[in-house]
Amino acid sequence: MHGEVCHADAGITRRKRRNLTKPDRAAGVVPDLIRREFSAPLPGLKLVGDISCFPTGGGWVYLATVLDLCSEELIGFAVAPHMWASLALEAISTAHRAGLVAGNAMMHTDRGSQYHSKLYRNALRRLEIRHSTSRTGSCLDGAATESFFATIKAEIGVSSWPDRAGAGRDIENWIRSYNERRLASALGYLTPSETRRAWQERIAMPA
Repeated sequence: MHGEVCHADAGITRRKRRNLTKPDRAAGVVPDLIRREFSAPLPGLKLVGDISCFPTGGGWVYLATVLDLCSEELIGFAVAPHMWASLALEAISTAHRAGLVAGNAMMHTDRGSQYHSKLYRNALRRLEIRHSTSRTGSCLDGAATESFFATIKAEIGVSSWPDRAGAGRDIENWIRSYNERRLASALGYLTPSETRRAWQERIAMPA
């Protein structure tokens, strides 16, 4: 391992991303728990998520993400032809079902209506995940997810797909490669998945 704390680097967006955030002014106040501290002492504790879109001949495909700030692993995601709250819910539920969410975890998102819907917020309470949200008008708060989306769109090798099914397959294949093969200098030249497994082994070791 490289150091005691893993970091998610804030990259520069290579391509302007279509803005999908629609603030829900009726939602209650959700505090900013991360406060731009994009590091975590162990995997599964501090998570960030967002939604981005990919063009196809059959219409947009949307990707909802759950990124672990310790390992930089994409521990949960969902792809669908819509950007309803259920898409964001499926992404965090996938991470939780896989056992990749730690106790007392926080999930940091923007103020989009998907993340402030009753469906999503009730699910976080049921899963015992604390909700954190970006400050109004602060692009820096979403630096980790912006960097991830910029990377996938620059590297996936396709600017538009003939159909949604093809886009979904390519997105899933790229994510699998990212988690299992992407070496990161900030992680001691381990992949995101290797970093998470190394931490799990350390935690499981007897004192």
